[in-house]
Amino acid sequence: MQPAAPELTARATALAATPYQTQFDALRRRAPALRQEGVAVRRARLHKLQDWLHAHRTEIQQALYADFRKPSAETDLTEIWTSLVELKHTRKHLKKWMAPRSVGTSMALLGTRSWVQVEPKGVVLIISPWNYPFYLAVGPLISAIAAGNAVVIKPAEQTPATSALLQRLVEELFRPDEVLLVQGDKEVATDLLKLPWDHIFFTGSPEVGKVVMRAAAQHLSGLTLELGGKNPAVVDETANLRDAAEKIVWGKFLNNGQTCVAPDYLLVQESVQPALLQELTAAIQRAYNPTGAGIERSESLARIVNQHHFARLAGLLEDAQGRGATVAAGGRVDATQNYIEPTLLTDVPAGARVLEEEIFGPLLPVLTFKSLPETAEYINARLKPLAQYIFTTNQANRRYLLSTTSAGGAGINETVLHFAHPELPTGGVGNSGLGKAHGHSGFLAFSNEKGVMRQRVGFTGIKAMYPPYTGKVQQLIGWLVKYL
Repeated sequence: MQPAAPELTARATALAATPYQTQFDALRRRAPALRQEGVAVRRARLHKLQDWLHAHRTEIQQALYADFRKPSAETDLTEIWTSLVELKHTRKHLKKWMAPRSVGTSMALLGTRSWVQVEPKGVVLIISPWNYPFYLAVGPLISAIAAGNAVVIKPAEQTPATSALLQRLVEELFRPDEVLLVQGDKEVATDLLKLPWDHIFFTGSPEVGKVVMRAAAQHLSGLTLELGGKNPAVVDETANLRDAAEKIVWGKFLNNGQTCVAPDYLLVQESVQPALLQELTAAIQRAYNPTGAGIERSESLARIVNQHHFARLAGLLEDAQGRGATVAAGGRVDATQNYIEPTLLTDVPAGARVLEEEIFGPLLPVLTFKSLPETAEYINARLKPLAQYIFTTNQANRRYLLSTTSAGGAGINETVLHFAHPELPTGGVGNSGLGKAHGHSGFLAFSNEKGVMRQRVGFTGIKAMYPPYTGKVQQLIGWLVKYL
């Protein structure tokens, strides 16, 4: 018997040292049965999840409020409704998605029949983030179980109330060898990443995404990375400024800026910058200070998730002001309640951290440009963003910006909302992510598309080109290359 290769020995040792090996093995044993389940069984599982969301709506709202004072209306819109849209869309289309898909046959392959057959990848890991801790755990879960996989969810430790609620959801709806939730910090995530997953779905920062990618490489696990980046919003001189301001304020300060697809900075045509700043300031007041009692008393604005992220954001604001940036609106902070007011910054110099780092909070730098090529040059000099937003009524300007810059997704005269569209693939490009999610794209992320060809028994055209390669055979192959 040949001795085990050193890398196999190392892998076995690592697995033996992983505290979740027993649970993983149980999921692996269950996976073949899940693979064989038909449309009706998978739909029923999704229907139970849908009913649970409706029945526990108030508890979901309470958990999100406990974690970072998220308004209940915002929880309904961004955590519950988005999950229900994904559920309903998946249930509606699942039969079509699971069905084998016939493909055409070329002249060279006459006599064959081919199709694409989808199958679950097997046992998958979902690592979800803290900023939308319910939806960004449930959304990938919907895709994973629709595709027929056994699933482990590792939720964010920064939002313990939501993690506890997700634990209840999983335990009440699923067998532990079908869907398992594991709570804990980054050491737990590190232990989980040692296992040979068939697919890993990670939502988080590019820095941690690189760690996940290195771990996935050890087992050649499939990988979806939903990351982030500095998302630009371009406002040209033809835009409806009030409409643009309202949509930018909503998309930027939703969840107090803690949104991966939020606008991270504005590029505004120089001629309309003063007017846009007025509209943005007024829109902030209408949204978060309609009675004049002060934005800090608003029940419509979430808080920063914890002291660590508050300190980071306060540091970004202090750094920008120290370098000469002007606070055009907002700027007030309160460490006792992790409060940072929606803030507009102008005259921000190059090199300021707020222009270099993903903000992930309620600070919005406003830069100016004279011509569209300047905006494309500025955007393209940076890492590719997760989203880009274009506010214009000029079709040529819209086409120019869409064709000359790259991003994971885009919104025209809108922010953020494309992320909730179940027919649109969502995900990043380059530094902002790998792979796509939602709807059919999410289903395919957790599936293997197996190409199948059925050949006739006996004589087939290709047999005439088997060796030995006589002159006649070479002549046939020559015809094949030239004509088919």
